[in-house]
This record gives sequence, C-alpha cells and structure tokens, in this order.
Amino acid sequence: MNIIESTIETLEDPFGILSGERYEIFLTLEVDEEDELYSEYGIKLKLIFAIDQNESKIAQYDFIENTTEEVLDFALEEEEEQQVKAYCEKIVAEL
Repeated sequence: MNIIESTIETLEDPFGILSGERYEIFLTLEVDEEDELYSEYGIKLKLIFAIDQNESKIAQYDFIENTTEEVLDFALEEEEEQQVKAYCEKIVAEL
C-alpha cells in the first residue's frame, strides 16, 4: 500500500466539547493487485486524525472505493497504521 495523494481539512468544534485538534484526511492509495483490498476503481482512506497535548492518533478510519463510494470492511495492519500515522503527522505539521 502506497499513499499517492492526500487532502486535509481542519475540523471545527463549535461547542468546544473535544480537546485538541481534529483533521479529516483523505489518502488516495495505490494497492497491489494481489492484495485483498485491491479494487479496479481505486481505494482511498478517509480518517479523522486527532492531536491533543502533543499526542497524535488515528481516531477513526474507513477504506472507501473511489468510484462507488462504498465503505469497505477492512482494517489497517499494525505496520500500515504506523505508516499512515507518520504520514498524517507530516502533513499536519506542514499546515
């Protein structure tokens, strides 16, 4: 799985309920044809990335098929989750 493109948007908390910062991030993924996650339509990962007191985490995520917008029932492997978290930390730092 390779990340080939990303978009990021700051999520606002108008009621001040949540501490820290939240971002909605879409990652366009390149997935090997032999991977069970592969789709001819392409795959993106939609996630909520949270930062609170210098601690960052992936709060929620979904794999989505590009063309159909169908949510796919897959989970990130531990190594993939670390890769995605590091990538998100990098793009948030560039804001």
